[in-house]
Amino acid sequence: MDDRKRLLERAAELGEAFLAGVGDRRVFPTATAESLRSTLGVELTDRGEEPMAVIEALAHDADPGLVASAGPRYFGFVIGGSVPTSVAADWLTSAWDQNAGLYASSPASSVIEDVAAGWILDLLGLPATAGVGFATGATMANLTGLGAARSAVLDRVAWDVEARGLIGAPPIRIFVGDEVHTTVPYALRVLGLGGATATRVAVDGQGAMRADALRDALASDTSPAIVCAQAGNVNTGAFDPIGPIVEAAHEVGAWVHVDGAFGLWAGASPELRHLVAGIERADSWTTDAHKWLNVPYDCGIAIVADRRWQVRSMALTAAYLIAADHDRDPYDYVPEGSRRGRATPVYAALRAMGRNGLAELVERCCRLARRFAEGLAAEPGIRILNDVVLNQVLVRFDAADAADVPAGDARTRAAIGVIQRDGTLWAGGTTWHGLAAMRLSVSGWATTDADIDRSIEAIVRCARSVA
Repeated sequence: MDDRKRLLERAAELGEAFLAGVGDRRVFPTATAESLRSTLGVELTDRGEEPMAVIEALAHDADPGLVASAGPRYFGFVIGGSVPTSVAADWLTSAWDQNAGLYASSPASSVIEDVAAGWILDLLGLPATAGVGFATGATMANLTGLGAARSAVLDRVAWDVEARGLIGAPPIRIFVGDEVHTTVPYALRVLGLGGATATRVAVDGQGAMRADALRDALASDTSPAIVCAQAGNVNTGAFDPIGPIVEAAHEVGAWVHVDGAFGLWAGASPELRHLVAGIERADSWTTDAHKWLNVPYDCGIAIVADRRWQVRSMALTAAYLIAADHDRDPYDYVPEGSRRGRATPVYAALRAMGRNGLAELVERCCRLARRFAEGLAAEPGIRILNDVVLNQVLVRFDAADAADVPAGDARTRAAIGVIQRDGTLWAGGTTWHGLAAMRLSVSGWATTDADIDRSIEAIVRCARSVA
């Protein structure tokens, strides 16, 4: 018992030491895969090693390969650094070591999940009776929502897909925006609906689906249909016009699923709520807690307005599984049985921040994204490609002749490489509307105005070096 106490205390010290220095370290490490393997790839012994030595070595040997995504200047993918309350709750979750899939295996985890689910529905303005499941991320949350959609639309034509499968089933028409996130076609593929079968609907100049184009596409047939809308384009942050999309889809009996991996959190902000107007009338939604809610990995959230379709498509049954007779079994809402209590850090973060704290986090990140865009646009040769409506900024490093697209692509890619090697911040590259661009995502709770200004200086300095 004393050994365990010392081991856990040392692990906490090492974790705190990492977090204490995360704001000052290089954002992306310089270690290579080969150098990490040389230290981490030790020979596995027959008798094992002393536990304290293992933890000390693990912290030391992994450190050169750790990305400072928990820090204030990571702008690559939409990754939020975890707020301290959620980290502490996550440590408790590991210490409790509960199987949170079944009420009988952890009543506390089940109730925590149910309470957190209710808070999320309230914060996002979604139906209070909706079903909520906690999955690994937006990929599995999209699969959950689309699995429920598949069940519902086929049931309307008297086909039980859970019992009969898809062989011989009536066809389902799928509609997605032309800039759909890759996790949606992936989910469709896993569900047997085909990743390339969806009809691509035209989008506007910022990548938002055009409701008029969707209405025209839906009118071509009366088969069962699913429409996949988007709250927050992964490049521009643009929102599909959810209200008009829902109206057009429901007129023909189509299901509307909203992929809002990060953008759905705009609904928690009075300042930004207009971006998701009408979203409460959709049929299912996806978001991630490990993005803008800033809790530890991993936690995606799958929400279905009529929970019976979520349970019908996801529930597990077996004689030895003790079904809850007075509360929910979490494994009925996502495609996992055994899993950790990933809702516990969500519960702790929401309880600590409250409504105002969450709204402030989202609004501050958006304000910092605008500061990023304004500061970079002031530098000759740097162009902002998108309307910064949320937390996403697309940056283009033009050639001397801005019309010279190949030269601008080359300069942009070169600048991104220099910026990444510089280490002050980390941002990734993308291609948008045929142009190479750098993508900045501001979603960390610890990012300040000073971090944005320091990052602007580094980006400008690196861009000038490849002018």
